[in-house]
Amino acid sequence: MRERGIVESFNAAIEGFIYVLKTQRNMRVHFLIAVLVVLLAIVLNFSALHIGILCITIMFVLVSEMLNTAIELIVDMVQSEFHPIARIIKDVSAGAVLLVAFNALIVGYVLFAKTIPLNIEVGVERLRESPWHLTFMSIILVLALTIAGKIIFHKGTPMRGGMPSGHAAFAFSLWTAIAFMTNNSIIIILAFVMAFLIARHRVKYAIHTVWEVIVGSLLGVLVTTFIFQLFR
Repeated sequence: MRERGIVESFNAAIEGFIYVLKTQRNMRVHFLIAVLVVLLAIVLNFSALHIGILCITIMFVLVSEMLNTAIELIVDMVQSEFHPIARIIKDVSAGAVLLVAFNALIVGYVLFAKTIPLNIEVGVERLRESPWHLTFMSIILVLALTIAGKIIFHKGTPMRGGMPSGHAAFAFSLWTAIAFMTNNSIIIILAFVMAFLIARHRVKYAIHTVWEVIVGSLLGVLVTTFIFQLFR
């Protein structure tokens, strides 16, 4: 077997993640909850330490679900017929996911219990005091919607092929955030040129169609605009 390059290995890893999202309902549920929890933490203006703890906990849940899927596939490949040991292996693997998810609930309770405000306006005000949170929130939403698009259209990964273009979505999301955060026309124009060149590159090398790039660009612009208009 030939050795994979860095880019090829990276794309293969993303394809594995997308496969689990496409085929495993529990993974889709975990991923959706993870996105919502991180967004809520941003709205509540969690400290960098608490967001880090939250992200590590979420990653443990997602990784354990992926490993559980891999173990189940290996067992099915080796033992196609029912076998009590194969069932035990799957049960143990699923039990590991359960423990990790239970631990995530405990961590979430500890972090959110004394943070969630009784008045939602307090949370919004906290978000307004930290402008970088808006960009971070926009990127998370763009990532989630891009992955959702890949799953719906059953093609491509967030960074390679398929509808919509992930590169275009991220590039134009960042351009929109820059446009909201600065009044410097030169910076805004340069950011747009960079975003345009990234989108053009995807079409030029036939990684995406023109429509996939257009949809990705609009996704990045609209989601980021919505976030900034909602909270600024």
